[in-house]
Amino acid sequence: MNLLDPADPFGPTRRSFLRELGGSVGLLGLASYLRAAEAPAAPAGKPHFKPKAKRVIFLFMAGGPSHLDTFDPKPALARHAGQRPGGADLRTERVTGGLLPSPFKFRPGGKSGLPVSDLLPNVRECADELCVLRAVHAINPNHSPAANYLATGRIDAVHPGIGAWVSYGLGSENADLPGFVSLGGGFGQTGFERNGYLPGQFQATRVSTAEADPEKMIRHLKNPALGADDQRRQLDALQSFNRSHAAANGNDPLLEARVKAMETAFRMQTAAGAAFDVRHEPVRVREAYGPGEFARGCLLARRLVERGVRFVQLSLGGWDHHARINEELKKKCGEIDRPVAALLRDLRQRGLLDDTLVIWGGEFGRTPVSEGGDGRDHNHYGFTVWMAGGGVKGGFAHGATDEFGFRAADGKVSVNDLHATILHLLGLDHEKLTYRYSGRDFRLTDVSGRVVDEILA
Repeated sequence: MNLLDPADPFGPTRRSFLRELGGSVGLLGLASYLRAAEAPAAPAGKPHFKPKAKRVIFLFMAGGPSHLDTFDPKPALARHAGQRPGGADLRTERVTGGLLPSPFKFRPGGKSGLPVSDLLPNVRECADELCVLRAVHAINPNHSPAANYLATGRIDAVHPGIGAWVSYGLGSENADLPGFVSLGGGFGQTGFERNGYLPGQFQATRVSTAEADPEKMIRHLKNPALGADDQRRQLDALQSFNRSHAAANGNDPLLEARVKAMETAFRMQTAAGAAFDVRHEPVRVREAYGPGEFARGCLLARRLVERGVRFVQLSLGGWDHHARINEELKKKCGEIDRPVAALLRDLRQRGLLDDTLVIWGGEFGRTPVSEGGDGRDHNHYGFTVWMAGGGVKGGFAHGATDEFGFRAADGKVSVNDLHATILHLLGLDHEKLTYRYSGRDFRLTDVSGRVVDEILA
Protein backbone atom coordinates (compact mmCIF):
# COMPACT_ATOMS: atom_id res chain seq x y z
CA MET A 1 0.00 0.00 0.00
CA ASN A 2 1.50 3.32 -0.94
CA LEU A 3 1.12 6.73 0.60
CA LEU A 4 -1.76 7.87 -1.63
CA ASP A 5 -3.57 4.55 -1.97
CA PRO A 6 -7.34 5.22 -1.80
CA ALA A 7 -7.79 1.90 0.03
CA ASP A 8 -5.60 3.09 2.90
CA PRO A 9 -7.88 3.57 5.95
CA PHE A 10 -5.72 6.50 7.02
CA GLY A 11 -5.77 7.89 3.47
CA PRO A 12 -8.02 10.94 4.01
CA THR A 13 -5.94 12.08 6.98
CA ARG A 14 -2.68 11.47 5.16
CA ARG A 15 -3.89 13.34 2.10
CA SER A 16 -4.97 16.32 4.14
CA PHE A 17 -1.45 16.53 5.52
CA LEU A 18 -0.01 16.23 2.02
CA ARG A 19 -2.20 19.08 0.79
CA GLU A 20 -0.85 21.30 3.55
CA LEU A 21 2.71 20.03 3.05
CA GLY A 22 2.50 20.89 -0.64
CA GLY A 23 3.14 24.51 0.24
CA SER A 24 5.86 23.81 2.78
CA VAL A 25 8.00 21.04 1.30
CA GLY A 26 6.95 21.35 -2.32
CA LEU A 27 10.31 22.56 -3.63
CA LEU A 28 10.07 22.41 -7.43
CA GLY A 29 6.58 21.04 -6.84
CA LEU A 30 5.77 18.30 -4.31
CA ALA A 31 5.10 15.78 -7.07
CA SER A 32 8.66 16.00 -8.33
CA TYR A 33 9.90 14.85 -4.92
CA LEU A 34 7.37 12.08 -4.43
CA ARG A 35 8.76 9.84 -7.16
CA ALA A 36 8.28 6.12 -6.83
CA ALA A 37 11.48 4.16 -6.26
CA GLU A 38 11.93 0.57 -7.40
CA ALA A 39 14.05 -0.45 -4.44
CA PRO A 40 15.07 0.83 -1.03
CA ALA A 41 17.35 3.82 -1.20
CA ALA A 42 20.93 2.78 -0.67
CA PRO A 43 22.67 4.21 2.39
CA ALA A 44 25.23 6.94 1.79
CA GLY A 45 28.02 5.16 -0.02
CA LYS A 46 31.73 5.10 0.58
CA PRO A 47 34.51 5.07 -2.00
CA HIS A 48 36.12 1.74 -2.84
CA PHE A 49 39.57 3.27 -2.38
CA LYS A 50 41.10 6.63 -1.47
CA PRO A 51 39.66 9.22 -3.87
CA LYS A 52 41.52 12.05 -5.54
CA ALA A 53 38.27 13.99 -6.09
CA LYS A 54 35.32 14.40 -3.77
CA ARG A 55 32.93 16.22 -6.07
CA VAL A 56 32.26 17.04 -9.74
CA ILE A 57 31.25 20.08 -11.78
CA PHE A 58 30.26 18.98 -15.28
CA LEU A 59 30.03 21.83 -17.82
CA PHE A 60 27.95 20.37 -20.64
CA MET A 61 28.03 22.32 -23.90
CA ALA A 62 24.89 21.01 -25.61
CA GLY A 63 25.03 20.88 -29.38
CA GLY A 64 28.65 19.89 -29.95
CA PRO A 65 31.39 22.57 -29.74
CA SER A 66 34.05 22.57 -32.45
CA HIS A 67 37.26 21.08 -31.09
CA LEU A 68 39.02 22.24 -34.28
CA ASP A 69 38.47 25.88 -33.35
CA THR A 70 39.11 25.64 -29.61
CA PHE A 71 41.49 22.97 -28.26
CA ASP A 72 42.72 20.81 -31.18
CA PRO A 73 44.77 22.84 -33.70
CA LYS A 74 45.03 21.34 -37.19
CA PRO A 75 47.31 23.30 -39.55
CA ALA A 76 46.71 20.67 -42.27
CA LEU A 77 43.23 22.13 -42.77
CA ALA A 78 44.73 25.30 -44.24
CA ARG A 79 47.09 23.37 -46.48
CA HIS A 80 44.25 21.34 -47.96
CA ALA A 81 41.43 23.91 -47.75
CA GLY A 82 38.48 23.05 -49.94
CA GLN A 83 39.83 19.58 -50.74
CA ARG A 84 38.42 16.21 -49.70
CA PRO A 85 41.41 13.90 -49.24
CA GLY A 86 40.92 10.23 -48.50
CA GLY A 87 41.60 10.71 -44.80
CA ALA A 88 38.72 13.19 -44.59
CA ASP A 89 36.17 11.12 -46.46
CA LEU A 90 34.20 9.78 -43.51
CA ARG A 91 30.44 9.59 -43.66
CA THR A 92 28.67 12.64 -42.23
CA GLU A 93 25.07 13.18 -41.18
CA ARG A 94 24.48 15.83 -43.83
CA VAL A 95 26.03 16.63 -47.19
CA THR A 96 29.47 18.14 -46.60
CA GLY A 97 32.13 19.59 -48.86
CA GLY A 98 35.86 20.21 -48.61
CA LEU A 99 38.07 20.89 -45.62
CA LEU A 100 37.30 24.11 -43.75
CA PRO A 101 40.28 25.77 -42.02
CA SER A 102 39.85 27.50 -38.70
CA PRO A 103 40.39 31.27 -38.87
CA PHE A 104 41.27 31.37 -35.17
CA LYS A 105 44.88 31.25 -34.04
CA PHE A 106 46.11 28.90 -31.35
CA ARG A 107 48.66 30.19 -28.87
CA PRO A 108 50.51 28.45 -26.03
CA GLY A 109 49.15 29.07 -22.56
CA GLY A 110 50.79 28.93 -19.14
CA LYS A 111 54.12 27.32 -18.33
CA SER A 112 53.03 24.13 -20.05
CA GLY A 113 52.52 25.83 -23.42
CA LEU A 114 49.27 23.98 -23.98
CA PRO A 115 47.74 25.50 -27.14
CA VAL A 116 44.31 27.12 -26.79
CA SER A 117 42.43 29.16 -29.38
CA ASP A 118 42.16 32.94 -29.38
CA LEU A 119 38.45 32.35 -28.87
CA LEU A 120 39.21 31.51 -25.23
CA PRO A 121 41.94 33.87 -24.00
CA ASN A 122 40.91 33.70 -20.35
CA VAL A 123 40.71 29.92 -20.35
CA ARG A 124 44.13 29.88 -22.05
CA GLU A 125 45.53 31.68 -18.99
CA CYS A 126 44.39 28.64 -17.00
CA ALA A 127 46.07 26.19 -19.39
CA ASP A 128 48.24 24.72 -16.65
CA GLU A 129 45.06 23.44 -14.96
CA LEU A 130 43.68 21.72 -18.07
CA CYS A 131 43.96 18.06 -18.99
CA VAL A 132 42.79 17.99 -22.60
CA LEU A 133 41.54 14.66 -23.98
CA ARG A 134 41.79 15.11 -27.74
CA ALA A 135 40.75 11.64 -28.86
CA VAL A 136 37.36 11.07 -27.25
CA HIS A 137 34.97 9.15 -29.50
CA ALA A 138 31.31 8.13 -29.34
CA ILE A 139 28.92 6.01 -31.39
CA ASN A 140 26.11 8.24 -32.63
CA PRO A 141 26.03 11.56 -34.56
CA ASN A 142 22.50 12.59 -33.55
CA HIS A 143 22.01 15.01 -30.65
CA SER A 144 19.58 13.21 -28.35
CA PRO A 145 21.12 9.72 -28.45
CA ALA A 146 24.63 11.20 -28.38
CA ALA A 147 23.86 13.36 -25.34
CA ASN A 148 22.18 10.39 -23.71
CA TYR A 149 25.29 8.32 -24.44
CA LEU A 150 27.58 10.91 -22.87
CA ALA A 151 25.32 11.05 -19.83
CA THR A 152 24.53 7.36 -19.32
CA GLY A 153 26.92 5.30 -21.45
CA ARG A 154 24.03 4.11 -23.62
CA ILE A 155 21.79 5.56 -26.29
CA ASP A 156 18.50 4.10 -24.99
CA ALA A 157 16.77 6.53 -22.66
CA VAL A 158 16.16 4.35 -19.60
CA HIS A 159 19.48 4.29 -17.77
CA PRO A 160 20.76 6.55 -14.96
CA GLY A 161 23.00 9.48 -15.78
CA ILE A 162 26.50 9.78 -14.37
CA GLY A 163 25.38 12.31 -11.75
CA ALA A 164 22.85 9.84 -10.37
CA TRP A 165 25.48 7.07 -10.31
CA VAL A 166 27.93 9.29 -8.42
CA SER A 167 25.26 10.38 -5.95
CA TYR A 168 24.23 6.74 -5.46
CA GLY A 169 27.81 5.58 -5.00
CA LEU A 170 29.00 8.29 -2.63
CA GLY A 171 25.93 9.84 -1.02
CA SER A 172 25.83 13.52 -0.09
CA GLU A 173 28.25 15.51 2.04
CA ASN A 174 25.40 17.78 3.16
CA ALA A 175 22.09 16.34 4.37
CA ASP A 176 20.43 19.73 3.94
CA LEU A 177 21.06 19.91 0.20
CA PRO A 178 20.56 17.45 -2.67
CA GLY A 179 23.50 15.34 -3.70
CA PHE A 180 22.95 16.09 -7.38
CA VAL A 181 21.90 19.48 -8.81
CA SER A 182 21.31 20.34 -12.46
CA LEU A 183 21.64 23.98 -13.53
CA GLY A 184 21.00 25.79 -16.79
CA GLY A 185 19.45 24.29 -19.90
CA GLY A 186 20.04 22.81 -23.33
CA PHE A 187 18.65 19.91 -25.31
CA GLY A 188 19.92 16.50 -24.30
CA GLN A 189 19.45 17.51 -20.67
CA THR A 190 17.12 14.67 -19.67
CA GLY A 191 19.74 11.93 -19.78
CA PHE A 192 22.02 13.83 -17.44
CA GLU A 193 19.25 14.43 -14.92
CA ARG A 194 17.74 10.95 -15.03
CA ASN A 195 17.94 8.48 -12.14
CA GLY A 196 16.64 5.64 -14.36
CA TYR A 197 16.24 2.48 -12.29
CA LEU A 198 18.19 3.91 -9.35
CA PRO A 199 16.04 5.04 -6.40
CA GLY A 200 14.26 8.34 -6.99
CA GLN A 201 16.35 10.26 -4.44
CA PHE A 202 19.29 10.16 -6.87
CA GLN A 203 17.54 12.06 -9.64
CA ALA A 204 18.86 15.57 -10.25
CA THR A 205 17.20 18.51 -8.55
CA ARG A 206 16.84 20.93 -11.43
CA VAL A 207 17.26 24.63 -10.74
CA SER A 208 17.03 27.48 -13.22
CA THR A 209 19.84 30.02 -13.31
CA ALA A 210 17.70 32.58 -15.13
CA GLU A 211 16.99 34.32 -11.81
CA ALA A 212 19.32 35.43 -9.02
CA ASP A 213 16.66 35.33 -6.26
CA PRO A 214 16.44 31.82 -4.73
CA GLU A 215 12.71 32.25 -4.12
CA LYS A 216 12.25 32.65 -7.88
CA MET A 217 14.70 29.89 -8.70
CA ILE A 218 13.05 27.31 -6.41
CA ARG A 219 9.30 27.07 -6.02
CA HIS A 220 7.82 27.06 -2.50
CA LEU A 221 11.19 27.79 -0.92
CA LYS A 222 9.38 29.45 1.95
CA ASN A 223 5.96 28.74 3.40
CA PRO A 224 4.01 32.00 3.72
CA ALA A 225 1.49 30.46 6.12
CA LEU A 226 3.46 28.27 8.54
CA GLY A 227 6.70 28.62 10.44
CA ALA A 228 9.38 25.98 10.76
CA ASP A 229 8.04 24.67 14.09
CA ASP A 230 4.56 24.07 12.69
CA GLN A 231 5.98 22.43 9.58
CA ARG A 232 8.13 20.20 11.80
CA ARG A 233 5.03 19.13 13.71
CA GLN A 234 3.32 18.28 10.43
CA LEU A 235 6.17 16.06 9.36
CA ASP A 236 6.35 14.42 12.80
CA ALA A 237 2.65 13.64 12.61
CA LEU A 238 3.05 12.23 9.12
CA GLN A 239 5.92 10.07 10.31
CA SER A 240 3.72 8.78 13.11
CA PHE A 241 1.18 7.65 10.51
CA ASN A 242 3.97 6.06 8.52
CA ARG A 243 5.26 4.12 11.53
CA SER A 244 1.75 2.84 12.19
CA HIS A 245 1.48 1.79 8.59
CA ALA A 246 4.87 0.02 8.70
CA ALA A 247 3.98 -1.79 11.94
CA ALA A 248 0.78 -3.08 10.38
CA ASN A 249 2.04 -3.83 6.88
CA GLY A 250 5.82 -4.14 7.05
CA ASN A 251 8.41 -1.73 5.73
CA ASP A 252 7.51 -0.14 2.41
CA PRO A 253 10.56 0.96 0.38
CA LEU A 254 8.42 3.35 -1.67
CA LEU A 255 7.14 5.06 1.45
CA GLU A 256 10.61 5.26 2.99
CA ALA A 257 12.03 6.90 -0.13
CA ARG A 258 9.23 9.47 -0.15
CA VAL A 259 9.63 10.29 3.51
CA LYS A 260 13.36 10.91 2.99
CA ALA A 261 12.62 13.15 0.02
CA MET A 262 10.19 15.25 2.05
CA GLU A 263 12.67 15.52 4.92
CA THR A 264 15.34 16.78 2.53
CA ALA A 265 12.88 19.25 1.03
CA PHE A 266 12.00 20.54 4.49
CA ARG A 267 15.65 21.07 5.41
CA MET A 268 16.33 22.76 2.06
CA GLN A 269 14.01 25.60 3.02
CA THR A 270 16.69 26.82 5.39
CA ALA A 271 19.86 25.75 3.60
CA ALA A 272 18.91 26.55 0.00
CA GLY A 273 18.23 30.22 0.61
CA ALA A 274 21.86 30.80 1.56
CA ALA A 275 23.45 28.27 -0.82
CA PHE A 276 21.68 29.42 -3.98
CA ASP A 277 21.91 33.16 -3.41
CA VAL A 278 24.95 34.39 -5.34
CA ARG A 279 24.12 37.92 -4.22
CA HIS A 280 25.87 37.09 -0.96
CA GLU A 281 29.16 36.94 -2.84
CA PRO A 282 31.47 40.00 -2.68
CA VAL A 283 31.16 42.34 -5.64
CA ARG A 284 34.73 41.58 -6.75
CA VAL A 285 33.91 37.87 -6.99
CA ARG A 286 30.74 38.44 -9.01
CA GLU A 287 32.61 40.81 -11.30
CA ALA A 288 35.31 38.17 -11.85
CA TYR A 289 32.71 35.75 -13.21
CA GLY A 290 31.02 38.44 -15.27
CA PRO A 291 27.37 39.03 -16.17
CA GLY A 292 24.86 36.61 -17.61
CA GLU A 293 23.06 33.39 -16.80
CA PHE A 294 25.99 31.05 -17.52
CA ALA A 295 28.31 33.15 -15.36
CA ARG A 296 25.76 32.97 -12.54
CA GLY A 297 25.61 29.21 -13.02
CA CYS A 298 29.40 28.87 -12.72
CA LEU A 299 29.44 30.89 -9.52
CA LEU A 300 26.50 28.94 -8.17
CA ALA A 301 28.24 25.65 -9.01
CA ARG A 302 31.20 26.73 -6.90
CA ARG A 303 28.91 27.70 -4.00
CA LEU A 304 27.14 24.33 -4.16
CA VAL A 305 30.24 22.11 -4.22
CA GLU A 306 31.70 24.26 -1.46
CA ARG A 307 28.66 23.28 0.63
CA GLY A 308 28.88 19.58 -0.05
CA VAL A 309 26.77 18.98 -3.16
CA ARG A 310 28.40 15.96 -4.75
CA PHE A 311 27.64 16.50 -8.46
CA VAL A 312 26.69 19.75 -10.19
CA GLN A 313 25.70 19.73 -13.84
CA LEU A 314 25.73 23.09 -15.64
CA SER A 315 24.44 23.01 -19.20
CA LEU A 316 24.55 25.59 -21.97
CA GLY A 317 22.89 25.06 -25.35
CA GLY A 318 23.57 26.79 -28.66
CA TRP A 319 26.71 24.96 -29.88
CA ASP A 320 25.13 23.35 -32.96
CA HIS A 321 26.84 25.41 -35.63
CA HIS A 322 25.76 24.11 -39.04
CA ALA A 323 26.15 27.60 -40.53
CA ARG A 324 28.06 30.83 -39.83
CA ILE A 325 30.28 28.93 -37.41
CA ASN A 326 33.01 31.56 -37.27
CA GLU A 327 30.53 34.23 -36.18
CA GLU A 328 28.35 32.08 -33.92
CA LEU A 329 31.18 30.18 -32.24
CA LYS A 330 32.84 33.46 -31.34
CA LYS A 331 29.65 34.49 -29.52
CA LYS A 332 29.36 31.22 -27.58
CA CYS A 333 33.00 31.19 -26.58
CA GLY A 334 32.65 34.80 -25.46
CA GLU A 335 29.79 33.68 -23.24
CA ILE A 336 31.82 31.00 -21.43
CA ASP A 337 35.43 32.20 -21.52
CA ARG A 338 35.42 34.56 -18.55
CA PRO A 339 33.11 32.52 -16.27
CA VAL A 340 34.95 29.21 -16.82
CA ALA A 341 38.33 30.80 -16.15
CA ALA A 342 36.90 32.51 -13.05
CA LEU A 343 35.52 29.19 -11.82
CA LEU A 344 38.90 27.48 -12.13
CA ARG A 345 40.71 30.35 -10.43
CA ASP A 346 38.11 30.63 -7.68
CA LEU A 347 38.28 26.91 -6.90
CA ARG A 348 42.09 27.08 -6.86
CA GLN A 349 42.18 30.11 -4.57
CA ARG A 350 39.79 28.46 -2.11
CA GLY A 351 41.76 25.21 -2.01
CA LEU A 352 38.93 23.32 -3.68
CA LEU A 353 40.33 22.51 -7.11
CA ASP A 354 42.60 19.66 -6.01
CA ASP A 355 39.59 17.61 -4.89
CA THR A 356 36.97 19.00 -7.28
CA LEU A 357 36.89 17.52 -10.78
CA VAL A 358 35.77 20.03 -13.43
CA ILE A 359 34.75 18.57 -16.80
CA TRP A 360 33.98 20.46 -20.03
CA GLY A 361 32.62 19.06 -23.27
CA GLY A 362 29.68 18.36 -25.56
CA GLU A 363 28.02 15.22 -26.88
CA PHE A 364 30.37 15.28 -29.90
CA GLY A 365 32.55 17.68 -31.89
CA ARG A 366 32.35 19.13 -35.40
CA THR A 367 33.61 17.96 -38.77
CA PRO A 368 36.72 19.38 -40.46
CA VAL A 369 34.78 19.37 -43.74
CA SER A 370 32.35 22.20 -44.35
CA GLU A 371 28.58 22.15 -44.37
CA GLY A 372 27.05 24.77 -46.64
CA GLY A 373 30.42 26.45 -47.00
CA ASP A 374 30.49 28.13 -43.57
CA GLY A 375 29.35 25.50 -41.05
CA ARG A 376 30.47 22.19 -39.62
CA ASP A 377 28.42 19.01 -39.24
CA HIS A 378 28.29 16.69 -36.20
CA ASN A 379 31.40 14.60 -35.57
CA HIS A 380 31.34 11.68 -33.15
CA TYR A 381 34.46 10.02 -34.59
CA GLY A 382 36.86 12.19 -32.58
CA PHE A 383 36.44 15.25 -30.38
CA THR A 384 37.74 17.00 -27.26
CA VAL A 385 36.74 16.87 -23.61
CA TRP A 386 38.88 18.51 -20.97
CA MET A 387 39.16 18.05 -17.22
CA ALA A 388 40.76 20.11 -14.50
CA GLY A 389 41.63 19.52 -10.85
CA GLY A 390 40.45 16.41 -9.07
CA GLY A 391 43.58 14.32 -9.60
CA VAL A 392 44.29 14.80 -13.31
CA LYS A 393 47.48 16.13 -14.89
CA GLY A 394 47.37 19.84 -15.57
CA GLY A 395 48.84 21.50 -18.65
CA PHE A 396 48.59 18.17 -20.43
CA ALA A 397 47.12 16.94 -23.70
CA HIS A 398 46.34 13.25 -24.09
CA GLY A 399 45.67 11.52 -27.38
CA ALA A 400 45.29 12.92 -30.86
CA THR A 401 42.89 12.98 -33.75
CA ASP A 402 44.14 12.40 -37.31
CA GLU A 403 45.85 15.22 -39.24
CA PHE A 404 42.49 16.78 -40.10
CA GLY A 405 40.82 16.32 -36.71
CA PHE A 406 38.17 13.95 -38.03
CA ARG A 407 38.82 10.68 -36.22
CA ALA A 408 40.42 9.67 -32.90
CA ALA A 409 43.80 8.23 -33.83
CA ASP A 410 46.14 7.90 -30.83
CA GLY A 411 45.35 7.62 -27.14
CA LYS A 412 41.71 6.91 -27.87
CA VAL A 413 39.20 7.47 -25.06
CA SER A 414 35.71 6.06 -25.45
CA VAL A 415 32.81 7.51 -23.49
CA ASN A 416 32.87 4.36 -21.34
CA ASP A 417 36.58 5.01 -20.67
CA LEU A 418 35.74 8.59 -19.74
CA HIS A 419 33.12 7.39 -17.26
CA ALA A 420 35.43 4.76 -15.78
CA THR A 421 38.11 7.41 -15.25
CA ILE A 422 35.72 9.88 -13.61
CA LEU A 423 34.51 7.21 -11.19
CA HIS A 424 38.10 6.16 -10.48
CA LEU A 425 39.07 9.72 -9.56
CA LEU A 426 36.14 9.70 -7.12
CA GLY A 427 37.42 6.49 -5.51
CA LEU A 428 34.87 4.24 -7.22
CA ASP A 429 35.65 1.05 -9.11
CA HIS A 430 33.42 1.20 -12.20
CA GLU A 431 33.14 -2.61 -12.24
CA LYS A 432 31.96 -2.73 -8.62
CA LEU A 433 29.52 0.19 -8.67
CA THR A 434 26.45 -1.78 -9.72
CA TYR A 435 22.70 -1.85 -9.21
CA ARG A 436 20.52 -4.91 -9.65
CA TYR A 437 17.60 -4.26 -11.98
CA SER A 438 15.51 -6.51 -14.18
CA GLY A 439 17.45 -9.59 -13.13
CA ARG A 440 21.01 -8.37 -13.70
CA ASP A 441 23.60 -6.05 -12.25
CA PHE A 442 23.87 -2.83 -14.25
CA ARG A 443 26.73 -0.36 -14.14
CA LEU A 444 27.51 2.99 -15.71
CA THR A 445 30.17 1.56 -18.01
CA ASP A 446 28.07 -1.48 -19.00
CA VAL A 447 30.48 -4.20 -20.18
CA SER A 448 33.40 -2.02 -21.25
CA GLY A 449 35.46 0.93 -20.11
CA ARG A 450 39.00 1.31 -18.81
CA VAL A 451 40.59 3.87 -16.53
CA VAL A 452 42.80 6.23 -18.55
CA ASP A 453 45.82 5.96 -16.27
CA GLU A 454 47.89 8.20 -18.52
CA ILE A 455 46.05 11.34 -17.36
CA LEU A 456 46.18 10.66 -13.62
CA ALA A 457 48.38 13.03 -11.63
